[in-house]
Amino acid sequence: MGTVSLIIIVTPTLAATTTSKVSLHGARHSQPASDRQTAQTISAKSSTRHIHSPPKSRDAAKDKAEEIHVSGGHSYLRIARDSSIPVTVITSAELRRSGQINLADAIARIDPAITTQAQGWDSAALTSSIRMRGLNPNEVLILVDGKRRHTTGNIVTDSGPLQGSTPVDLNMIPTNAIDHIEVLRDGAGTRYGADAVAGVINIITKKTAHGLNVVTDTGADAYNGDGWRYRIGADGGLKWGDDGFIHLNGEVYHKDFFISKSRATRDHRWSEGDTWDPYSDHSVSTPEETRENLSIEWGKGITDKIETYGLITYAHRHAETNQHYRLPSAAPSVYPMGFAPIETIEENDFQANLGVKGHDLFGFNWDLSTLYGEDDEDLGVKNTINSNMLLNQGASPTRVRTSSYRLSQWTSNFDAHRGFKIANTVPVTVSFGAEHRLEMYHIKAGDPASYLNGGTAAWAGLTEQSAGSWQRNVWAGYLDADFHPLEHWSLDFAGRFEHYTDAGNAETGKVSTRYDFTKRIAVRATISNGFRAPSLPEYYFSSLNVSPTGATGLLGATGAAASQIGATKLKAERSTNVEGGFILEPIDDFHVSVDVYQINIRNRINGSNYTSGQTAYDAISQTGITLPSGLDLSNVQANYLANIGSTRTQGLDIQADYRWRLRRYGNLDLSLMLNLNRTRMQHINSNAFGQSLASAQTIAYLTTASPRSKIILNAYWTKDKWDVNIRETRYGQTSSMLSYYDLAPANLRYSTTQFAPFVNTPVWLTDLEVGYRANQHWHFAIGANNIFNMRPRKVNPINNYLGASIYDAHGANIGFEGAYYYGRINATF
Repeated sequence: MGTVSLIIIVTPTLAATTTSKVSLHGARHSQPASDRQTAQTISAKSSTRHIHSPPKSRDAAKDKAEEIHVSGGHSYLRIARDSSIPVTVITSAELRRSGQINLADAIARIDPAITTQAQGWDSAALTSSIRMRGLNPNEVLILVDGKRRHTTGNIVTDSGPLQGSTPVDLNMIPTNAIDHIEVLRDGAGTRYGADAVAGVINIITKKTAHGLNVVTDTGADAYNGDGWRYRIGADGGLKWGDDGFIHLNGEVYHKDFFISKSRATRDHRWSEGDTWDPYSDHSVSTPEETRENLSIEWGKGITDKIETYGLITYAHRHAETNQHYRLPSAAPSVYPMGFAPIETIEENDFQANLGVKGHDLFGFNWDLSTLYGEDDEDLGVKNTINSNMLLNQGASPTRVRTSSYRLSQWTSNFDAHRGFKIANTVPVTVSFGAEHRLEMYHIKAGDPASYLNGGTAAWAGLTEQSAGSWQRNVWAGYLDADFHPLEHWSLDFAGRFEHYTDAGNAETGKVSTRYDFTKRIAVRATISNGFRAPSLPEYYFSSLNVSPTGATGLLGATGAAASQIGATKLKAERSTNVEGGFILEPIDDFHVSVDVYQINIRNRINGSNYTSGQTAYDAISQTGITLPSGLDLSNVQANYLANIGSTRTQGLDIQADYRWRLRRYGNLDLSLMLNLNRTRMQHINSNAFGQSLASAQTIAYLTTASPRSKIILNAYWTKDKWDVNIRETRYGQTSSMLSYYDLAPANLRYSTTQFAPFVNTPVWLTDLEVGYRANQHWHFAIGANNIFNMRPRKVNPINNYLGASIYDAHGANIGFEGAYYYGRINATF
């Protein structure tokens, strides 16, 4: 699915935003203009109008209202419902009604093909990530106004389905700057390259030249009373001369720790007579976070045929996450009652997009742009100690910087397209373009106290051996032709060539088609192949994580230490996607779409099988890292990122929506969205020694850690000044192969070959929001997510590390926070 071509029409222009045009089935709501975004999801799977023939609509206003322009080819003319690939459009009003303050969580609440990791360990908990169709975050392409978004520098180091990923952190984009979001499930490899295996999320920002919008919301987890959070945001537009605009956005967000107060988190190491609290381990918690987001966007005409545009975003974040409790014996002179380290992140993230575009250049419309994005992070640990330094030197800092990362991308594009007719009969749109991308990755070693003499508790800092700077160039070109041999038949061919200075060449292509039998029945299909080169962090990152009883090393895939335990050179992932479906409109205002898909990926990148004991100790030591003394050697483990094997993902998407016009009782918008998804391991690769690269645990990470199904049922009722939204979400089963820990029999404890099967059973979540519009300026809402406080199953005590790991951290199912109650105020002027 990595090569389906995508063109987004809603790019920076001098026109006003399409906000007032968005509505379910094309009908505007009878509400003030300030709230016309209250539409249900517009599914591109539901249209039957042909893009080159006059709209056969019963309502001209309806057609105009559907004009969010997306395409699966380069026609530049399609509206959402006319796409030849599955597309869903999510409005900003739907994001608000999700009840989620963070963008990643909001999208996952609305789209069944998207899930978030319910719980992250260590630094992975500090960066949001999403998965589409159960695939890795690195296989989802994120765009902003059709331009590539840079990724985070914070790599997921711990074993699990996300190990090695450096996703785009959606939460670093201000939510109040968003007009709508386009979710394409069929990739965009020929247009944007590389990481569009699972699909594309394209975020379209507001471009109004007037108005002021303010939002503030706050809430807390109802049953615990903690996890309190708030957000304050504002955006507004200004005119720039007669033909330009400037739009400004700002947002401040804060969330407290949510700490599980379940008595099930009693520390296994506690015994009668101990003076420390057996419930002091707060590692079962969500991070504390404070974030400030800003953006400025503009568009301005230069001549009648040329205009310039730009978008600059900036975000700063400070976040902290709790780690496992250390006993009083670890550092009695400093922490006589023991201590729980806290990992921290100080992050600055920015991107600047600058461009100029025009029309009628030898008959072509064209777009020339350049963008630079960068993510800078300082990771650290506080409330910690370097116990060996304390023992040998009599002193140790309690707060250190453990590492710093900088990942940046400088991308320049030229795109052009032109429509004409072959033999004055067959309409065709030809598009072509070129791209250059410079990717840069920098790792800075931590403070010496963070890694000397075994390093600090919870997170041993990166040594000078792990530090370095790396870069690569990517050159690419594409050609696309969208034909219409018959009035109701579209046929799209696309091809792309890419050259990576470190991963070699790739040729990808795509064929897609759509045929409208009538205005109520259509079919579509796509076949494509894709190529994803390993990211720079996947190539070069290495680290050591120190627990109270052991240590885990992720060795650099290109280093000598990894070679010592079987690593070979990383290869690119290659994918093949086939997708097909049909679209129905049985009656007016009722739309149904069904699509099936299959995604084959060869050489998938994830963490290799773990090596433990003395062999792992020697490999870690070869990196220059000194392990802390007193560790259980059987709990010293090392692995590396590898091409562990091939997978096949098969699934089904069903979407249906209906507007029930109740006349004097208002309108009721009903929708059903379903994703069924199954991944199987087709082949397991071997390391340099002929040993399997994937254990039963790793296979489970890739095949069953994402829900087998996800259903979203939504009802949105509006009448006069009132609106009510009810959402039922069913997360299907996930399963894992869990490790054995301290309460397990000695022969199973910390084993890298023996695991315990565990099933997270399906669960329904109920969300409710009630809103009231006082006048054209003010809207108030109260709501609750997960009203009935549903939580995951608890794991067996023998799979519960030190008594605090009471949930399966890798099953991408529901979070453990339970019910969340909130209130929100929207003001528009």
